[in-house]
Amino acid sequence: QVQLVESGGGLVQAGGSLRLSCAASGRILSLNAMGWYRQAPGKQRELVATMHSGGYTQYADSVKGRFTISRDNAKNTVYLQMNSLKPEDTAVYYCYLRSIAIQADYWGQGTQVTVSS
Repeated sequence: QVQLVESGGGLVQAGGSLRLSCAASGRILSLNAMGWYRQAPGKQRELVATMHSGGYTQYADSVKGRFTISRDNAKNTVYLQMNSLKPEDTAVYYCYLRSIAIQADYWGQGTQVTVSS
């Protein structure tokens, strides 16, 4: 089993920055992807950013140029640096880990990000 613990959410004014962290523990296979989804009230959960263990990254169009995903494989930790935040970035952000070899997904408990205008 894999456990994910997120930190770093909070309240920030528009134009500000936040950094989310997510530490994974447990039985983590080397071939994996880690990243972030978000879900705003009344909306579907959407992919924000993902990073493969080999370094490949993918971002939602709405965050390109503002958010940066990175990871420390030695610590099994993924980060999301969020700059130039907008009110529409307000959502619960969920960390996830996909174990590619066994096609298993694991999720964190979610952390609230609120951007005030």
